[in-house]
Amino acid sequence: MQNDLPIRKIIHVDMDAFYASVEQMDNPELKGKPLAVGGSGTRGVVSAASYEARKFGVRSAISGVKARRLCPELIFVRPRFDRYTEISKKIRAIFYDYTDLVEPLSLDEAYLDVTENKKGNPSASLIAEEIRTRIFNEVGLTASAGISINKFVAKVASDYNKPNGQKTVNPEEVLDFLEALDIRKFYGIGKVTAEKMYQKGIFTGLDLKSKTKDYLEANFGKSGKSYYYIVRGIHNSEVKPNRTRKSLAAERTFNENLSSEVFMLEKLEHIAEEVARRLSKSKVAGKTVTLKIKYSDFTLQTRSKTLPYFIADKAVILETAKELLYQEKMSNSVRLLGISLSNLNTEKKAKPITKDKEVSVQLRFEF
Repeated sequence: MQNDLPIRKIIHVDMDAFYASVEQMDNPELKGKPLAVGGSGTRGVVSAASYEARKFGVRSAISGVKARRLCPELIFVRPRFDRYTEISKKIRAIFYDYTDLVEPLSLDEAYLDVTENKKGNPSASLIAEEIRTRIFNEVGLTASAGISINKFVAKVASDYNKPNGQKTVNPEEVLDFLEALDIRKFYGIGKVTAEKMYQKGIFTGLDLKSKTKDYLEANFGKSGKSYYYIVRGIHNSEVKPNRTRKSLAAERTFNENLSSEVFMLEKLEHIAEEVARRLSKSKVAGKTVTLKIKYSDFTLQTRSKTLPYFIADKAVILETAKELLYQEKMSNSVRLLGISLSNLNTEKKAKPITKDKEVSVQLRFEF
């Protein structure tokens, strides 16, 4: 074991079924009922589901039609993002009472580094418990939390005792915790990758840890190196209060499938205009334009082009998107188009890991 890795006290706070919980809080008649935030029509998609709905298999990102089929009694409500943002700001204000090192991931979750905190409390676990209690008393919602030595383990731990619970993984417990973990529980390993790992006999963290870095890189590309480190408890990313935006995008789902490129071009013009507006508002520009295409059979395709200069102008974005549209023939009618700009002029290169390290274990470090 190496003792040269910093031990931090990281909390990952994750609100429980946030959008759905806000709707149930604002409308008591919805409490205890299966609820989906999103559209119920043929083009509708579930943005969030209450725990009552999840019992039937209703999850975010599935179609409204499928959700209704899984749960005939499902109640649909339209999302109110202004309200969710309002509530999110109240929750973040509570976070800042404890530390300025707050890294929001979305409206409903954030990392907090409480290694040094405003309360002078040496116990990250007690801080997490106090934060969750305050969120419930002051906002009216429940939250779950994970507490550990780095962001990755804290993120995994926050899902361990959901809803309305928390899990602390102490420094001396990290390796055992990760080794026993089902590979599907590793944050960043999706369904497709998990299936591939299963086929190669990798079912748990211990199975993953038995593979060499060369093997993982050969079979899982660049992500393989990351898997090699995280299963050893190594994740050096700091909590970044001002997260650097990696990309900026806009997309549209259409009421009817588009089969004519003429109609697609018309839609792309409006999308490019929206992207340009957002770039202007954020005062950023980018080099890589990506066209996102979702076909009527839900197959997803992306086409990208990197320019030698930064762009933010609608005309240039649209022209590049058109070029990508005509890059190859459409394989089916289209239900969604999107344009994103990445490789932004706000990005900084991350420092590479230059030395293999084992997680540091300091038993006297109080969690």
